[in-house]
Amino acid sequence: MNNSKYVVGIDLGGTKILTAVADMEGEILAKVKRPTEAKKSKDIIFANIKETIYQVLEKADINVEEIAGIGLGSPGPLDVETGVIVNPPNLELKDVDVEKELSEFKVPVFLENDANAAAVGEKYFGSGQDTKDMVYITISTGIGAGVIMDGQILHGADSGAGELGHATLDPHSDVQCGCGNYGCFEVLASGTALSRRGREAVKERKDTMIADLVADTAEIDGAVVAKAARKGDKIAKEIIDEVANYLGIGLANAINNFNPEKIIIGGGVTDSWDLFAEKVERVMKRRALDFLVKGKEITTSQLGSEIGVKGALGVVLLRLEK
Repeated sequence: MNNSKYVVGIDLGGTKILTAVADMEGEILAKVKRPTEAKKSKDIIFANIKETIYQVLEKADINVEEIAGIGLGSPGPLDVETGVIVNPPNLELKDVDVEKELSEFKVPVFLENDANAAAVGEKYFGSGQDTKDMVYITISTGIGAGVIMDGQILHGADSGAGELGHATLDPHSDVQCGCGNYGCFEVLASGTALSRRGREAVKERKDTMIADLVADTAEIDGAVVAKAARKGDKIAKEIIDEVANYLGIGLANAINNFNPEKIIIGGGVTDSWDLFAEKVERVMKRRALDFLVKGKEITTSQLGSEIGVKGALGVVLLRLEK
């Protein structure tokens, strides 16, 4: 068999490592998942990463010499040009040279921010296959984004372009974001925002069934608020409407800034996107420039839990094309 016929993708998260090997068309041949052990040392984390690489190659009966490259999607901040993970908040990885750590495989190693990698996954394997210009926005605990312009990832000067979650949507808000600012897109429109507003409603003793759906108010999350809304709960519907309004403003900003053909929504909110979609689109169309928003499509990711690893595979394929 000829060499360099396969690529390896690694989705590195705070709790798990998911590694896959695929052919040059991106078809996954084998996958391996294991705990990250994120709070342990760099050496332990990378020992776990390397173990998954060897395991996935063994499962697929592929030799290391047949690998064309390795892609690693990681939480930021990081430097794509130098391949250095700078200092992610949930991983004991500070100033780590990824190519050096994986040098034993003797192939190019491509590091990418996890949200950017997810955008590449959508471009190659998901809802963005027919687009050259798109924005992928993941809405879960926080809000992250990856921007593809003319078929390439938009990185910016410090590999930090696309931090849409920290665009200020309400300068008068008293809700503080994890970044230290107030009124960020992330703190007003994420799954965490839904959770916070649901708990506040219960604490304020509003007439809502939200508390009845959980054993403890600490268990109130976005899914619980969505469930209550589906059951006709007036307060839950108001919370959904409020968050949808902020989502519409955030998406209008994305359209005005990047002029994409398509916006793809990923993350936990996709499970209840039907509750948000109409209001989000209405607000987006009202606030975005008419000639930019006309005909623009909002769609949801179809890649599910594999978006990170498919994105890491896509990053290798994209970089090898250059």
